[in-house]
Amino acid sequence: MAIKTIVFLGVFAICAAGALVEPMLGVLGYMGHYCTGPETQWWSAPVRYWGIRYSYWLALATAVGLILNHRNWAFGKSLLTGQEKMMLLFLGITWLSEVTGEDTSWQAAAGEDPWKLTKVIIFALMLSHIVTNMRNLNWLLWLFVVSSLMLGVQAYDAAHAGILSEAGRLESVGGPDFHESNVLAAFLGAMLPLIGMQFLRTSWLGKALCLFAGVFAANAIVLTRSRGGLVGIAMGCVAAVVLSPKKHRVKVLVGLVVALLGGIYLTDPQFVERASTILTAEEEMDGSAQNRIEIWQGGVEMLLANPMGVGVNNFSRAIERYAPQHPLRDAHNTFVRCAGELGFPGLILLTAMVGNALWTLLSEE
Repeated sequence: MAIKTIVFLGVFAICAAGALVEPMLGVLGYMGHYCTGPETQWWSAPVRYWGIRYSYWLALATAVGLILNHRNWAFGKSLLTGQEKMMLLFLGITWLSEVTGEDTSWQAAAGEDPWKLTKVIIFALMLSHIVTNMRNLNWLLWLFVVSSLMLGVQAYDAAHAGILSEAGRLESVGGPDFHESNVLAAFLGAMLPLIGMQFLRTSWLGKALCLFAGVFAANAIVLTRSRGGLVGIAMGCVAAVVLSPKKHRVKVLVGLVVALLGGIYLTDPQFVERASTILTAEEEMDGSAQNRIEIWQGGVEMLLANPMGVGVNNFSRAIERYAPQHPLRDAHNTFVRCAGELGFPGLILLTAMVGNALWTLLSEE
């Protein structure tokens, strides 16, 4: 048995057993599992026949630990915040779409019913009642830094081994939700500000770790060739300047300039070519960009024809009726997909949650 396999099993055992006493260990184990996807790694092959559902046992141990340590719960002014209440209401709308939407019985075999969102929200509620102090938040942030480094190194190895898609894009790196290049780019793009924040507030050893994590994560984003990821990073840079405390704003600006120069160094002609199509005229767009606009237009028509939505995860099955040239295609846009599947109630609530999150951040400044 490989050393990495032994280390993985040891970390899993520590997190699962330790969660009964310190639920934060369960959170770290679960989130680390989500980010890195150990089932897909070569070093997990010797124990796959055991059939252990690592994420299930980590979540269960965290829940039991939370119950056993209920006296340490920190609710604040109320059991649930406004954002959490809206999140639960959104889950209710998702389940309602099982009744008001189109037939979703086919999803059971594919495992794409609302149960997945239910499990995500349950864990999110546990996390929000465990990560309630700076110590636990700091541990979670460092987990994201290390996970980003691991994903970046895995992406680097995949590129050098020639394990890319036919389009030359990075696919199937990390956890089960990162098998599509745009999703991986979105995740790593969200991690870059957290890596930068940890860089500013840690010792030189921590800064070195953040530097390596940032470089490898940026390189992985380049390998995904994701235009959406690039747009997200650009918006994140703007938000970082606007939302950062005034006393740290100069440091943030300097850091962004250095990161920008480093990012430009990592780019290659293929990435630059795809990125250049973001702002081109409609007649000059490549096929992928033009297709998405047509799918979004079809998504709007889907919403108008089905005000209550076509049902969760039915967008790709229904889009052919509104954009016949794009059968079985995803929306590649959270708002468009939400509108098509959950109708006006889902779209309104999703917009409200995003707006409330922004308002909360601005009011806490």
